[in-house]
Amino acid sequence: MKIISLDQAEKMTVNMEGAVGVTKQMPLSRKDGVPVYSFRVFTVEPGGHTPYHHHNYEHMNYIVSGQGALVNEDGEELPVKAGDFALVLPNEQHNYKNTHPTEPLVLICGVPKAFE
Repeated sequence: MKIISLDQAEKMTVNMEGAVGVTKQMPLSRKDGVPVYSFRVFTVEPGGHTPYHHHNYEHMNYIVSGQGALVNEDGEELPVKAGDFALVLPNEQHNYKNTHPTEPLVLICGVPKAFE
C-alpha cells in the first residue's frame, strides 16, 4: 500500500510542444508498482492549455478544482468544472484549457501505466 499527499509529489513542467503553463505530478505510478493505471495530476495555469493531441489509449479525468474546457476533435470547447469527470477515448483529438482568469485548473488523469 501507499498513501501520498499531492503536495509530496514532485511537480514537473510539461515541455511537450503546444503545452502552455502546465505542470504534472505523478502521485501513483509505475515506480510504485501500480498493476494497471497510473494517476497523473495536471495543473493548468490561467491562460494555459495542454497540447492538442491524441493517443491510442483512453484516459479518465476528474476535475479537482478550477474551471476550463475540454476541446474535442471538432474544436468544440466542452465546459468542465470542479467535480466533473471526463472520458477521452482512444485516438480522440483533445486538449484541456483553463478558462478562469485567476484560478488554476487542476485535474487527475488516469492512464494505463505503460503510457505514463
